[in-house]
Amino acid sequence: MPERDPGPSVKDDELYEKLRDEGNSKEKSARIANAAANQSRSKVGEKGGESGSYEDWTVDELRKRAKELDLTGYSDLNKDQLIEALRNH
Repeated sequence: MPERDPGPSVKDDELYEKLRDEGNSKEKSARIANAAANQSRSKVGEKGGESGSYEDWTVDELRKRAKELDLTGYSDLNKDQLIEALRNH
């Protein structure tokens, strides 16, 4: 697979490429790669779990989060579809 140029804002090109190969979005891959460059990779993996599971959120909370992330087309989605969209943005 040809290498993609993540641009100058990505601090860990190798991790970025691995994440993209796994099917992650450009935004998510860049966010994780940059967090890993600022901390150790193992610390980034330990991070998280602070906001609870999306399954515990209400539909209104999920829609608000989708809006914060500038997702489109979320207003007609049901709860499971919203969760999927948020996890894969």
